[in-house]
Amino acid sequence: MSKKKKEKKKKKGFLHTVGKSIMLLLLMTVLLLMVIIYFRYGRDVIAMRQAAKLLVKLSNTDTFCSVQSSVVYDVNEEEIRSLSGEKDLYYVKYADIPQQFFDAIISVEDKKFYRHHGLDSKGITRAGIALIQHNGEITQGGSTITQQLAKNIFLTNEVSWKRKVIEAFTALELEKRYSKEQILEFYLNNIYFANGYYGIAAAANGYFQQELTDLSLSQIAFLCAIPNSPDYYNPISHIDHTLERRDKILLDMVEEGYINNLDYTIATSEEITLNMKTQIHSNYAETYIYNQATEALMQADGFQLKYDFSSDLERQNYNQSYDAAYTEYQKTLYTGGYRIYTSMNLETQDLLQEQLDDVLSDYEEVNEEGVFALQGSAVCIDNVTGYVCAIVGGRTQENIKGYTLNRAYQSPRQPGSAIKPLNVYLPAFEQGYNLDSKVTAYDDEGEEKRVMRIDEAVARSNNDIARQIYREITPQRGMSYLAKMKFKSIVPADKEVMAGALGGFTYGVTTEEMAAAFAAIANNGAYRVPGCIIKITNAQGDIIYENKQETTQVYDKNAAAMMTSALEGVLEKGGTAEGYGLKNMHCAGKTGTTNKNYDGWFCGFSPYYTTAVWVGYDMPRQLKGLQGNTYPVRIWNHFMAKLHEGLEDAEFSEFYYMPEKEEVEITTEKEEQDKKEEPKKTTEQVTEATTEQTTATTEQTTTEAPTTEEQFEDEKEIDMTTEAEPAGDLSDV
Repeated sequence: MSKKKKEKKKKKGFLHTVGKSIMLLLLMTVLLLMVIIYFRYGRDVIAMRQAAKLLVKLSNTDTFCSVQSSVVYDVNEEEIRSLSGEKDLYYVKYADIPQQFFDAIISVEDKKFYRHHGLDSKGITRAGIALIQHNGEITQGGSTITQQLAKNIFLTNEVSWKRKVIEAFTALELEKRYSKEQILEFYLNNIYFANGYYGIAAAANGYFQQELTDLSLSQIAFLCAIPNSPDYYNPISHIDHTLERRDKILLDMVEEGYINNLDYTIATSEEITLNMKTQIHSNYAETYIYNQATEALMQADGFQLKYDFSSDLERQNYNQSYDAAYTEYQKTLYTGGYRIYTSMNLETQDLLQEQLDDVLSDYEEVNEEGVFALQGSAVCIDNVTGYVCAIVGGRTQENIKGYTLNRAYQSPRQPGSAIKPLNVYLPAFEQGYNLDSKVTAYDDEGEEKRVMRIDEAVARSNNDIARQIYREITPQRGMSYLAKMKFKSIVPADKEVMAGALGGFTYGVTTEEMAAAFAAIANNGAYRVPGCIIKITNAQGDIIYENKQETTQVYDKNAAAMMTSALEGVLEKGGTAEGYGLKNMHCAGKTGTTNKNYDGWFCGFSPYYTTAVWVGYDMPRQLKGLQGNTYPVRIWNHFMAKLHEGLEDAEFSEFYYMPEKEEVEITTEKEEQDKKEEPKKTTEQVTEATTEQTTATTEQTTTEAPTTEEQFEDEKEIDMTTEAEPAGDLSDV
């Protein structure tokens, strides 16, 4: 043997020995990890497997067709509504379900359904890798149809590795106990099709008013598109999304050999027309309750609601996780058997709705969907408890089917001058200014423009003074108070521009947010998160969620007391809402009007209640005569006057400390020096970062006008001849 071959053989033997050593080391490492995992998690895993066996053992066919209705109660614990997904009314046996339903759902959800025994090994591997990559956070399921059934029937929506493990064990046990046909029957009768429809028969009846056997292939695929994400693929609000997924399902069916190309072409070309079954009309209080209850269930399982973001990317990532969790927990409202106790007062609710409808009754124009073009929203908070007791998200329309847009919490709008107390004057009071402080406002050229006391500037809603103070305190500081009060639609750009002084934001604020913020003023500067859920229990009475009503001292008590005094002036002689105060009752408030009369606001409070009102068009446009001191304050005044009947007058909190202070010029020497060192910016340059407004994506999308500082004018003074009504025709104001 040559020397070269000997060296090669020797090298090969060495590599073989090294390889064996490495393999042995890896094997020992794996064994060690298995031992560690066993001692760390083994007992838990064994317990989970036993629990899964017991769950399935105790089940029978009735388990998959029964339903537990949830019940909603008002503040007096009287039943408002019993929630049921109607699953028990529309349960369909396997033999009565068209084969194309099975083909469609298997094609898109679980292609290996007939080949696996409950689990998809590749799916589990992908989920495991994702688990490691995201530091133990569950980011994808890898779930089979059987696993989804296990979760829907037996488990909670908790997102954790433990739930995934017991879900897997339960799926394995289901496959042992029930046939594939039974599992498909159970699954199609239990999945959620949005808008309260559980099961395919309920969905077919609800969306098309047809029996399953009368549906076309296109309609079948259309329905099967919804359960993957009932909110995103909701046919009522996002039919374009539903159609897109319908086409994907049909393509998957072609690839799996269930249909041919001709079937695909005909089905994708078919126009889908919803023929909705008339649903029980849910008023605005109920839609708000369901939203609040869903978020409460999310929090009960550890989901952290977030409001302030450092970047748009952070906001986008949060919104994705929120939407996914919201969809899951919303489903359980119909079948979870919950008892939901709320703060809603139905008499107060009816009164608020009645007053809003009455003031806007002369405007009968409707849009293409038949919805009134001119709209309004209002929220009333009980100042003692901090809970929402009434919420109106629009005008009453009995002809509208199903759930309607609740503008009170779903539609941000520009607040105009109504925002000034929150991000301008209260911060200024905290920095040492008081009601007697005289502020000198300067124009862009540095020339003195106006001198006015703060209390007068608030009462008359002067924009020059508000802008000058906002420059002093800085937009960052002013907007930080809104962040503390959990205003959801404030973005980083809003914290950098001067337009916020006059209520010009990228997206805007909601009526619910404004009511809660003004309630904080009435509550001596202490903020409470607005809501209506007191507690949620299961059917056995065990508390699942309880609202602790924690408060945050956002404003100094003395600053809040001074702000209240200034806001009383708004309703007194010379104020923008002169004549709209309450008889024999202390009250305070603030008007708000945006440029071109697009939006009108009034936010006001007594010692007992705080109510915020917005009026405007869903698609923003001018309404002659719309100002904070016309329609909004009339709704507020009429409602609050009736609400306070029989209540004794009460004083607002007294001042804690208000020092005497000489006239203050907010423009400092340092600012004058900065002006010399920096090129002068125009008002347009200061505010150019403020972008075109938009509102929340909802059943009806609304679009705001661009927001710049120049859009918002001073609130106009108006002569009042009576306590409740302005002189002359409001449309001429």
